[in-house]
Amino acid sequence: MEFGICLHSVVPVRAEPSDRSVMVSQLLFGELIEIKDVSNGWLRVSIEHDGYMGWIDEKQCTSLDQKSFVHISALDLSLVTDPVALLEHSSGQKMRVVAGSSLPGLQNNQLVLAGDVFRYQGNSIKWKELCTRPILVHYAMSYLDAPYMWGGRTPFGIDCSGFTQMVYRLAGIPLHRDAHQQVMQGQSRAFADEAQPGDLAFFDDEEGRIIHTGIVLAEGKIIHASGSVRIDTLDHQGIFNHDSGSYTHILRVIRYHL
Repeated sequence: MEFGICLHSVVPVRAEPSDRSVMVSQLLFGELIEIKDVSNGWLRVSIEHDGYMGWIDEKQCTSLDQKSFVHISALDLSLVTDPVALLEHSSGQKMRVVAGSSLPGLQNNQLVLAGDVFRYQGNSIKWKELCTRPILVHYAMSYLDAPYMWGGRTPFGIDCSGFTQMVYRLAGIPLHRDAHQQVMQGQSRAFADEAQPGDLAFFDDEEGRIIHTGIVLAEGKIIHASGSVRIDTLDHQGIFNHDSGSYTHILRVIRYHL
């Protein structure tokens, strides 16, 4: 098995080949993988859309040959936009999928993946449709109050860079998985007060390492995943949390893609 696809709602991607290992990311329905290594029922994979590496349980992967992988990769891609939507397998079995899940080749609410036929019931958007700043902000707000979860990429648990990646993915802009990778993409603002809604703000620690990211909103606000996806105040110093009455993150740079 050299390639695969996720045909489950959500699959954990772990740092090491063990159920006890920390979850570093998640695979969502319809996402493709390239298999790099095998170890005791675990697969070391590279996720097709962002190149992220990690381990998944072999039982949670549907294998593909190279021809099928290339075929699915070339299909027009739609993404789920509802927080939760429904897929019905031709057998009658129903599955719930979350926002940002991939629907390659969706036509007339139907798709065929790895020989399985699915009927989709929900809203979707074509990947790389025209993106605007209001669209970015709209998708960011759709995750408001989602609980923080290390490695998460769903409305039921998401981390800071998973949040920014998923929002930008829905808006048609590819981002890497982690904040320290995302900060290398796009262009920098010279000054914080030049930031516009939809820009990405990045924050560092005392050693200068990028440890946090969020999405700029209007009127000096930011939406980010910290405890939950929440809105706080942003200025040239960083994020001011009104609940604690203190700055929680120190601003390093603002970057933009539009």
